[in-house]
Amino acid sequence: MDSHRMFELARSLAVAKSARDLPAALRLLHPEMRLETPAFGATAHGLADNERALRRFFATFPDYHVELDGHADDGETLICWGTARMTMTGDRFGAEPNGRRATVPVFIGFTFADDLIASERFVFDLAELCAQSGVSTDAVRARLFGQPSAAAGR
Repeated sequence: MDSHRMFELARSLAVAKSARDLPAALRLLHPEMRLETPAFGATAHGLADNERALRRFFATFPDYHVELDGHADDGETLICWGTARMTMTGDRFGAEPNGRRATVPVFIGFTFADDLIASERFVFDLAELCAQSGVSTDAVRARLFGQPSAAAGR
């Protein structure tokens, strides 16, 4: 796939997700789509699993917006970088957020198949998101990964 088409698909997905347009986002995804979000320890595989993951993400971050500032590719894999702005809501992560909008750098790796996005690896700093959202990174990590917080050992 050529560079222009890869970035066109990635940009279209960014626009769809920023608008919380689930049908538009799903139309860009390959049936075997794999979404990885290491900061959350989460992986979704297939369209149904990706739909559930996106619904949950949009419920937690209802004003999510991402801007892609740059990209590079090797003809098979596209890496994008930019900024995500989002307000953490609810208690999904085991802590009550402050309601402020966080701004975090993001790096997103994509692969492609059949003129669709076959995988996305969405990388950002969980500690930075937690700090700006007014929640304890230790508490969030304990909820996500089952790790006891550092404070519990004191």
